[in-house]
Amino acid sequence: MILNIFITIVTFFVMEAIVCNAHKYIMHGFLCSLHEDHHKKNPSYFLEKNDYFFIIFAVPATLFFGLGTFFSFLFYIGLGILIYGIAYFFVHDIFIHQRVKWLRNTNNFYFRAIRRAHTMHHKHLGEEHGECYGMLLVPFKYFKEEIQQPKSVK
Repeated sequence: MILNIFITIVTFFVMEAIVCNAHKYIMHGFLCSLHEDHHKKNPSYFLEKNDYFFIIFAVPATLFFGLGTFFSFLFYIGLGILIYGIAYFFVHDIFIHQRVKWLRNTNNFYFRAIRRAHTMHHKHLGEEHGECYGMLLVPFKYFKEEIQQPKSVK
């Protein structure tokens, strides 16, 4: 059981590196046509072409769950991917982009730093000048800025 929990947790954190690289080299690379509407403000659409990436990233998790019936450790890899996907949805779509109007006001420096880093990411569409492709781990400079200049909740 401890090993299964360990596999799930490690997979969760490995997913941050995988998603960071997929975001930089796939979403801002050859599949930019699916991702570019995410970088454009268009409040008339609730769904974006970018949302196809949820399906694309769900495929490996589903495969790992299925293969987990034969090799149990693969189930826990799928579980780690699923938990990361849920965290991504809450942090990126609900907290940062406010696609659902929850978690609007926070005075937590970690969440403010994530929001600031993502705002900097949205300044660039192409991969060559972009930054902050990850979700949960962002450059330390954004944490430092938020600690030094705390914002009050509106």
